[in-house]
Order: sequence, then C-alpha cells, then structure tokens
Amino acid sequence: MEDHRSDFPVEKMCAVLGVSRSGYYNWKDAQPSNQALLKEKVMERITYHFYDNKERYGSPKITHLLHEEGFQITERTVSNYMRELNLRSCVSRKFKVVTTDSNHNNPVAPNTLNQAFATEKPNQVWVADITYIPCNEGRLYLASLLDLCTREVVGWRLGDRMTVDLVLGALDDAYEAKKPPEGLLHHSDRGSQYTSEDYRKQLETYKMEASMSRKSL
Repeated sequence: MEDHRSDFPVEKMCAVLGVSRSGYYNWKDAQPSNQALLKEKVMERITYHFYDNKERYGSPKITHLLHEEGFQITERTVSNYMRELNLRSCVSRKFKVVTTDSNHNNPVAPNTLNQAFATEKPNQVWVADITYIPCNEGRLYLASLLDLCTREVVGWRLGDRMTVDLVLGALDDAYEAKKPPEGLLHHSDRGSQYTSEDYRKQLETYKMEASMSRKSL
C-alpha cells in the first residue's frame, strides 16, 4: 500500500484489501525494534567485509571480524544472514581440483627445459598451464601461456571444461599475437590435453619444440 499511495487513495486501498485505516497508520508510524536495527547494522558490516575481502571470506572469517568490532554474534547467525543477503564465498576448501590428467598412453616429450627458468630474450620459452578458478557460477578453467623472459601472458582462453580445444585456443591466440620465430621451446605438464595428437600437430605447425615436466612421484 505504501508503494502505491501516489496512485490510489489510502481509504480505497484499505477497503479493497480489508485493512483498517488505523491498522495501516499504526504500521506506518511504528519504529523498528532494537533487534531489527542491530540486524540491519550487522548485515551492513557483513556485506562490507565480504566485498572488502574480494568475496573470498565465508562465515567463519567474517564472524571473527565482527567479534573484533565488538558484535556478539555466532557463526551460525552470520551464515544465516549471508544466506539472506545471497553472499557466497568464491573459494571452496573441501573441493580439490586436479587439472593434470597424466593417466594416458599419449607420447610424452622430454623435459628439455629442466627447470632452467632464466631466459635472455622474449619468445624463446613459453610455459603452458591450466588453472582452476572457483566462482559462484561454477567451475571455470583458464588455459594460459607465459613467456618466461617477460613474464607476460601471451595467450589465454577461459572455459568450463578442460578440453583440447581450450588449450589449442590459447596456443593459437599466443601465436597470432607474437608470431615467434622457429624453435621456441613450449613447456607444459604431461596432461592429456598437451599430449594429444591435435596439440602436438599444432606445435609442429608452429615449429615449436615440446618440453614436458617430469612425472610427479
């Protein structure tokens, strides 16, 4: 009713909705309780701490920050308030993501790089990797290539699956952007994406030499 006072008379709305005018005005004039005011303040601080910490803090850490500010509140209450505010941290502690699937029979390149991470010129050594990015929308994977000399990400692709197309897209983007000379050393892990036939053929097309990390123990 309050939202439509400029459109309809209060008396008419009360009659249509079966609400007494005295009841409406009592509600309108009522002051929020101390408990409601405290909840509003706490929710305001929860929202502040959540975004101030880049949406990474869940109820345990935010509860600790509220205690430091003098609020006497339980973690369960903070969790309930965060649910009401639709605030969910992007980082999951319990979910371990494996981005390297080395359980395959594909050919594996030798470890030519052998941890020699110092390079003198750009476009001599690129390091490829797949990184898991947790977020509210679901799992996302970032395929990227890093130039060891400049530390520049020369190519990248983002997707919801760790596919060969994902890493191929990052490789193609890097090649188109930098046009490196023949003989560039391409280093990666032994994941099935990098050892796939399509990826190996693309490295040959670009005249790049493949190097792969040693097998993890």
